[in-house]
Amino acid sequence: MKPEHVEEFFRRLAERLPDPRGELEFQSPFTLLIAVVLSAQATDASVNKATPALFEVADTPEKMLALGEARLQDYIRTIGLYRTKAKNIIKLSEMLIAEHGGEVPRTREALQRLPGVGRKTANVVLNVAFREPTIAVDTHIFRVGNRTGLARGSTPEQVEERLEKVVPARYKLNAHHWLILHGRYVCTARKPNCPACVVNDLCAFKAKTTLEAPLKKARAKPPRKPMRTSKARSRRPRAATRPA
Repeated sequence: MKPEHVEEFFRRLAERLPDPRGELEFQSPFTLLIAVVLSAQATDASVNKATPALFEVADTPEKMLALGEARLQDYIRTIGLYRTKAKNIIKLSEMLIAEHGGEVPRTREALQRLPGVGRKTANVVLNVAFREPTIAVDTHIFRVGNRTGLARGSTPEQVEERLEKVVPARYKLNAHHWLILHGRYVCTARKPNCPACVVNDLCAFKAKTTLEAPLKKARAKPPRKPMRTSKARSRRPRAATRPA
């Protein structure tokens, strides 16, 4: 995508949503960190259903350790991989207390040393909690970057590196939110809503949907004829046999 098109791409997203926000609910850098760890291979909605009750009793590393792994599992049982996530949350709480005075660190390197925290999680925490212009590439941003031609790459790291280079500085702080929300609600995986897309004419996606043809429907196969069973077969009457 040409630089002038990238500028226009983000200008339109910013005009449509001037103050974008992530959808995970949190009250502090620590609760944000926990919410993002829980959201791995899970939806934000499922995390938001579980965390209010959890954060009422454990909104600091110290309280999380006091809660313990077994009781933590009870709060997050509805979230996928909850046993592994509970183990990681207890371990990262221990590390935060031992190595960071109970505070969430402000560097990617320190964050990625925490159990259950990868580059994407670290970038989300840096961006949302500490207002750093990082771009966390999840499945939605990976799709949008490749589909639109904004930032193509075969791995999330490649897409992130490309976005870091092409996104104008004045849009970089909120780029993560604009792209993820665009991918989640407009540029969806199976049914992209191209007619409602504000960057439709800048997008390189060739198979755009339209109001007249939102999706290509597979040709319906004719119904199979029922097989005739041996009982249903017509039989000719046999000729009467003469007695010997």
